[in-house]
Parts: sequence; C-alpha cells; structure tokens
Amino acid sequence: MNAPEKLPTVRTGYIGKSEPRPNAKRLLQGRGAYVDDLRFPRLAHVVYFRSPYAHAKLKKLDLSKARAQPGVIATVDGRALAEYCTPWVGVLAHLKGIKSPPQHAIAIERACWQGEAMAAIVAETRAQAEDALGHVEAEWEELPVVTDMEAALRGDHVIHPELGDNVCFRRELNAGEVDAAFAKADLVVEETYDFGRHTGVCLETRSILADYNAAEHSLTVYQATQAPHMMQDIFSRHLGIPEASVRVICKDVGGSYGIKVHVYPDEMAAAALSVMLRRPVKFVADRLESFLTDIHAREHRAKVRLAVSREGDILAFELDDLTGIGPYSVYPRTSGIEGNQVVNLVGGPYKHQHYRAQMNVVFTNKNVTCQYRAVGHPIAVALTECIVDPAAARLGMDPAEFRRRNLIADDAYPYSFPSGLKFERLSHHKTLDRLLQLMDYKRLRAEQKALRQKGVYRGIGLAAMIEVTNPSPAFYGVGGARISAQDGATIRLEPTGMVTVMASVTEQGQGTEGIFAQIAATAVGVSMDKVRVITGDTGTTPYGGGTWASRGAGIGGEAVLQAGKALRSNILDVAAAMLNEDKAQLDVAGNAIVSKATGEERLPLAEVGRVGYFRPDTLPMKFQAELTVTRHYTPREYPFAFTNGMQASLVELDPETGFVKLLKHWCVEDCGTVINPMLVDEQIRGGIVQGIGAALWEHCLYDDNGQLLNGNLADYLVPMAGELPDIVVAHVSTPTRTSELGAKGVGEAGTSGAPAAVMNAINDALAPLGARVAAQPCTPERVLRALGKV
Repeated sequence: MNAPEKLPTVRTGYIGKSEPRPNAKRLLQGRGAYVDDLRFPRLAHVVYFRSPYAHAKLKKLDLSKARAQPGVIATVDGRALAEYCTPWVGVLAHLKGIKSPPQHAIAIERACWQGEAMAAIVAETRAQAEDALGHVEAEWEELPVVTDMEAALRGDHVIHPELGDNVCFRRELNAGEVDAAFAKADLVVEETYDFGRHTGVCLETRSILADYNAAEHSLTVYQATQAPHMMQDIFSRHLGIPEASVRVICKDVGGSYGIKVHVYPDEMAAAALSVMLRRPVKFVADRLESFLTDIHAREHRAKVRLAVSREGDILAFELDDLTGIGPYSVYPRTSGIEGNQVVNLVGGPYKHQHYRAQMNVVFTNKNVTCQYRAVGHPIAVALTECIVDPAAARLGMDPAEFRRRNLIADDAYPYSFPSGLKFERLSHHKTLDRLLQLMDYKRLRAEQKALRQKGVYRGIGLAAMIEVTNPSPAFYGVGGARISAQDGATIRLEPTGMVTVMASVTEQGQGTEGIFAQIAATAVGVSMDKVRVITGDTGTTPYGGGTWASRGAGIGGEAVLQAGKALRSNILDVAAAMLNEDKAQLDVAGNAIVSKATGEERLPLAEVGRVGYFRPDTLPMKFQAELTVTRHYTPREYPFAFTNGMQASLVELDPETGFVKLLKHWCVEDCGTVINPMLVDEQIRGGIVQGIGAALWEHCLYDDNGQLLNGNLADYLVPMAGELPDIVVAHVSTPTRTSELGAKGVGEAGTSGAPAAVMNAINDALAPLGARVAAQPCTPERVLRALGKV
C-alpha cells in the first residue's frame, strides 16, 4: 500500500462550521443509555453503611440483623472485601516526597471522614438494601478531628501517625533573584486569599454496574467514567483479573467535569462484590452520597506578594499556598496536582522573571479533594489577577493598561516562564485588544463614573489567563501513573459507503462525537450523515487516555484526522485499481470517487466498499484492499499546548444588602483551530457558569467536627439561569504547530478565568466605598463584612 499523501493544509470541509451534534436528537427523545438504565438477570444492588463521624474508630460492627432482612443477599465489611480488592496509594514519583496511606475499597476499623464507607449491604433491590441499612449496629470511639488547614499543618493532631505529620506534599520554587527584585521595588502589594471548597454537582450521579463471569474469570464494567482504559487497568490490577479479560464500557454520561475521572472506593467495592458474589452488582450514588463522597476541590488559603516599579512594570511574584485535601491523596492522579498547578501557573501571563513559591498540601478530616474542571487554574488566575488590580490602582493606572504593559508580547514565543513552563505561541495582546473592543471598555468606564455620582456601584473586572491543554506524558506517565497520554482512532469504510469511527476519547456531553464526525467527514471526503462515531468501550476502541485536561479535540481529534487521511488514501488505492487510473488524478468528495481535475463523479463509495469486501477477486492479484485504519497521536514537542484568553465581568453591587447582580460577561479565547464554533462557545459559556458559581455561591461548608452542613441541593447553591448574565464569546486563533489539526483544548477555559474576573469586578464596585473582599465565594455576608456593616 502507498503511504498517505501529505496534504499541504488540512481540508476545511466541516472544520470551522457549527454543525449540530449527531447524538442530540437521540438524547432529546429520551433514548440516552445511562448506567442506571441497565437491567441484568440476577442483578444485585449495593448500598453502603457510611460513617456519621469525621474521625472515629469502629469498635463494634454487627451486620447480622441487616443480613436477615428481606431481599438481602450479603453484608460485607472491609476485612472481607480486602480479600478480593487490594488497597491503593495515591502518589506520583515526579511529585517528590508526596505521601499517602493505603486506602481500601471499604475502610477497615477507622473512618477518616464523614461518609466513608464502612460496610456494604447487597440486596435484590436498592430499596431493600436501604431498608436493611437501618438494622446495622455499630459502636464508635470518636477521635480528634482536624478540619482547619493551619492546624493540620501545625500537626496538632496527626491523622495518620505512621506518616509522621499531616503534610501530603510540599513544594518550593525559587526562580531568579526574588529578594533583590522586592528590594528595588517601588511598590509591594500583598494580600491573603481564601477559596472555599466546592464540587461538581453532575446531573447524573456516579454510577457503576460490574458483571463478573466466573467461568471466564472476566469482568465487564459499565461505568460513568471519563477514562475507560485507565479503569480497565485499575480493575485488573486490584481485582487480580488479566487486563485483557476486563472490559469497561462507558455509555452516555450526564456530565463529569473531572468528578468521574478518579478511583472511588465505593465503585471499586461494587466491582469487588461482583467478583465475590459472582453476579452483576450495581451502585448508583444518591445526591446526598454525592455531596459526601464525590471529590471536592479548591480549598486554598494563599498569600501572594507582587513587586512593581513606579513605571508599572511587574518585577516579581511570591506565593505561599496552603491547601487541604481530606484524609487521602486520591488515586491514581493524586491530590497534589491541584496545588502543583497553582505553583506552576501563578503569574503566568506576565513577562517577569523572578518568582518564589512554597506550597503545602495537608490531610484533613473532610471529604477528599482532587482534580475538578480547570485543575488549579481558577486559583492561580485569581491570585494573579486579583493582586494585579490593587497594584494598578495604587499606581493610578487603568487595569487594562497595566496588563497591556506587562503581558508577554505576542511575538516573544517560544517563551519560558520562571516556573519552568514552556509556551509555544500565545496571543495575550490580541485577546486583550479584542476584549476591550468587544465590551466597549471606554464607554463602560464612563458610564460607571456617571452612575457612581448617582449612588449606583458598578464594577468592571478583567482577568488574563493561560490554560493547560493537550497534556503530554510529562503530566502523569512520567510519575508512574498508568494513564495514557495518547489517544487513538480506528476508521473503517463500511461496504455501504458509511464510515465508522472508533475513538478512545469518551463522550461526556461535551460534543466529542460531533467534532470527531466533522473531522472524519472532512478527512475522508464524506458527508457527516455518513459517519457513525463509537466511543467509550475498551473492547472496541483503540487504547487511549479518555476525557480530561481539555485534550479531546487536540489529541483525539488529531488521531481521527490522521486515521481519516490514511483511510482516504487507501480508498483511492482501491478506486485507482478498479478504474485502472493514476491515484494522483482521483479524490474523494461528496461520498464518491471524483476526478481531481474536473470534480466529475467516477464511483460511489458504496461501490468501492462492495468490491473491496465482496469482490476482491476483481482487483489485481497482489493487491489487498485495506479499508480499516488505526492511528494514534501523542503530543511530544511541548509538555502542554497552552491556550490563553481574556475575560471581563460587569456587576452591580448593592451596599445595603451586599447582593451582587451580574450584568454581563465577556470572554475572548484562543484555542487554536476552532472545529465547531457553536460547541466551543457553549463549552466556554458552561465553564464560565461554573466559574461564576465558585466566585459567588458554591461552598461545601463544614463545622469544626467535620460535619458537612449543606450537602444537599436546598442548601448548596449552584448557578441558575435566572441569576446569570448574557455571556459574549469571541475568538482569536493561533493554531498549535505541534499537530496538523492545530487544535488546542477549550473545555476548562471559561472556568479558569471567570472567578478572577467576577472578584475583580466586585472589588472595583467596592473601591469608592473603601472596601475589598479577598475570599470566594463572595457572599453578601462577606461583602457586608468588608463594608463594616456586620
């Protein structure tokens, strides 16, 4: 077979067009297939007896009465289940010094946070299992509870004595001459910021159905997960089943946001119970369990210092960050990555060369925290951008002009940041200019000034941002985690002329199936209605990393493009043999073989498929049709493909009530090649909404005893449509040169910048009143406290 020709540029075709998602009608008609929709013969349901205490020793556990209840199949404690599932430790080798104790699927003898599973009740129905829970008898000995991060760092009480202290991970960074830079600074600005932990609140809760086949010693797992191949490896290693005998199937998923990319003890327990009982077992978390056990994120207290010259040049940043992660580092990605990202990214858009940071990740007796949409970025961007604004104000400079003076120049790339990050090509100045034009910045400032004279307090907040996308093996693989940095795509021409794409990136509702169909249709030369996309099945798709870190389009999309080009070349080989013509004179377009010179149709693709599969005897003797192609892609030239953008928020603040009204939000993003503008814009808007939630409402509140106070949708506030403003999105395009497609990620951009923009807008509104807030969420109570009214 001839090698696929190298196209000088990517065909445009469907790339860059706002095509509706192919799966939209199916979902709107109620034909989605979620884990909880599955019904199997002999299906059992598991619920968990969870600790009511944040830290306690289980002195006695009597499951006998629960076992005797109607429909109960089995009651299992941690020791019994440990015979079927080995424990794990959430560490990565490249996070030097990170430590965590072994964690079991069901805890043995001691609970370390409220909600930790201590026993399993398996029954014929979920209702029967829940009824039996009320018959579990337990005696507890309460242990000292550590909820405050500062107390955890001091080691007042050590949660895991075998580790010596409560520090999971510590990192220090010192680049340049930081002390000298601060010594010569004309202005030093310092502030401490608090960020409240929150969680993802997925529409579909975590769910798993595990089906063990004892005759084959095989396991099929239906799971709402972002990374099927990662989970296949983990089930294999911890349940003692050969990896080739484990199949993970991810059907439709009702949102994930990073929540569903981790190993959860209760999900591992469900799989182990299937092995133990030799029957299918289903676990679906209810909403209350989700608040207690879905990973939380972003609990930080950080002091940041900024050194500036009187001319307005940023000289240096200094950071001291403290973050609490619960009692375990989450497996396999660890709970150290979020803080590590904060250290890497603070100061990111700016051209200073002096940066010092220290960061402590500490264990506490709250629910575990780990990677959630835009891991670390919202904290790093807020720390950077919220210290930049007061510096500009004290120098009497407009915040937009202060940024313009300090942003890395658009022609300065490739560029190395003091933390060691390498930027290929960014466009800070283009995005700033586009944002100011889009929002009519000068008019808004004039309007703001006039309204203040009337006692109306409006604020305008800006935020520059960078985002990690398309991660290479340097992210996890280098640390020993078996998480693939590559993704693969298999594309097959069917005998009917249809094209089937099997891709390792999963569909979580973000539009993966749609963009892959667009790329495949473009690369092969067919219409989108001829393309079918299959994702989320380790038994049929190539090996790959899945959905996380804004990598679907940039990595998975490149694999689809290359597979599509190769298939197109192979199709032309067959057509050239059938027509006895030079392949170079033929092309594929409009579902047919056409003359490259005239566009005249020569053969329908269905005829190529028919001959290739059913009448190869009519082809030359030594010719073999290859109508199925697999290609993989791994980014290597840079550790990440960074994107960048600018956001702005306009708010109105009521100083009597502390309420903040969102009036409008803008975002200009550079994610390289935009495959589907409609999907990209909605990804950005959705991310901005989650960022606004963090800035204003979302907060997992714990008392001193480690009890979650608002673990329900009545008390935990999420953004609702009625409170949200119009969100205007625009783009600058700087394609990455590391791939032919040129696409970077975009899924986390909105979340990264929105909290900083909103917080800066609130403080801009408070400025004439002599007040500032430095904690998120910026609740009315905190605003009133800043104003001295409570």
